[in-house]
Amino acid sequence: MIKKIVFLLVLLPTINFAQYTIKGQFPNKEDFKFAFLYQVTTQTSKFVNNAEIKDDGTFTFTLDKDQPSGTYRIVYNEPQDQYNFDFLFNQEDIELSYNFDEGLTFINSEENKLWTSYNKSMQMVGTSLNNFYMKGDNNEEDFTKIITILKNTQSEFEKAAEGKMVLNFITASKPYIPNQFVTAQEFTNNAKQDYFKHINFSNPVLQNSNFLIEATLNYIYNFIDQDHLNASYIKNIDTAVQAIGNNTDVKKVILEVLYNQFVYENIEVVANHIADAYLIQLATNQGDKALVEDLTYFKNASIGHKGYNFEIVIYDENGEATVKKMHELEDANTYLIVFWSTTCSHCLDEIPQLHNYVKTIDKKQLKVIAVALDEDRYRWKDMTYDFPEFYHVFGEGKWDNQIGNNYNVKSTPSYFILDKDKVIIKKPYDFEAFKDYFSKTLEE
Repeated sequence: MIKKIVFLLVLLPTINFAQYTIKGQFPNKEDFKFAFLYQVTTQTSKFVNNAEIKDDGTFTFTLDKDQPSGTYRIVYNEPQDQYNFDFLFNQEDIELSYNFDEGLTFINSEENKLWTSYNKSMQMVGTSLNNFYMKGDNNEEDFTKIITILKNTQSEFEKAAEGKMVLNFITASKPYIPNQFVTAQEFTNNAKQDYFKHINFSNPVLQNSNFLIEATLNYIYNFIDQDHLNASYIKNIDTAVQAIGNNTDVKKVILEVLYNQFVYENIEVVANHIADAYLIQLATNQGDKALVEDLTYFKNASIGHKGYNFEIVIYDENGEATVKKMHELEDANTYLIVFWSTTCSHCLDEIPQLHNYVKTIDKKQLKVIAVALDEDRYRWKDMTYDFPEFYHVFGEGKWDNQIGNNYNVKSTPSYFILDKDKVIIKKPYDFEAFKDYFSKTLEE
């Protein structure tokens, strides 16, 4: 009896501390120092562990036996949103390698090998189909052969993935498969109509990954009319939102990604449609006041919107002060609002150039309103005397200033061109961009 008890005591630690390993290799240690492992969830990523990258570029993560299955992400450099890759973990040891030429290769992992193989196989069939249409071929027999391969490939991978987590992704990726010959345009139209048919936005496995986001982005950007681009984006977004259904958390995450993408691409009309039609209400319902403010400020500062109104103290030749609202100004045909700071090196370089340029322009053509997002009122006041051609406004609080916020200013200098009705018509990147634009308008 004593021997049996001792035997169990020896075994118990082994059972309790059994682990899985994720081994990887980068080209060499000089490129990266540490690898960080995260578990991907619907709204964020949870830190799991970190590993030092050895001199030969190898690293190892150890996971407890009860580590949840799902999508995981390895981050290997800054910025994190660029230097990372995702993979599937489902209670198995994983071995992989990563380099810039070949990307991610799995040496050991049934789940990931299957997913990689599926994507490569479907890509090859897609290439064959594209080549068929590009040749203008109407041979139904050749078309049927390609579609048969497409159908069999999907079916075979679904069978191979039975009982595995990757089956969720393979079934959700099932493409449009026609039953008879269709033209290229018919194929595109039908594929668009069929796109979300197999994607279940309520599937927690898909939610805790980038799949739903990437699938939605692919739909919105691929099925477009180049002659009516923004209208196509908006129509596709509306269709995608309808497909997402009542999954408010998932919907909000996806819409935020879409919104930020169109903001980054400076396609304001589409970004504002996402905000007005969906995102502001979702954020309001969830009590996300910060997001509601960001969306509102961006819209207020968008081209085509009347600029936020604020007070300006104007001094006449005798030094008498008059307070006017920006919307009340009738000095010129065009107004330039420039946000700057007395401690901003770029501002101190561009503001004098702007002032010198303004002195060459007819005063009825252009008036500059310089808003200093600053904290030192005395230093600002001293510097304003160097730029007498401008109207000057002190934006106290710097980044926490009502005027700057309502123009969605994230950096200085920032430029906003307004017409005589104070509607924003252009947002140049810098002084040279403003000068180039305004000089051309004077020539017209």
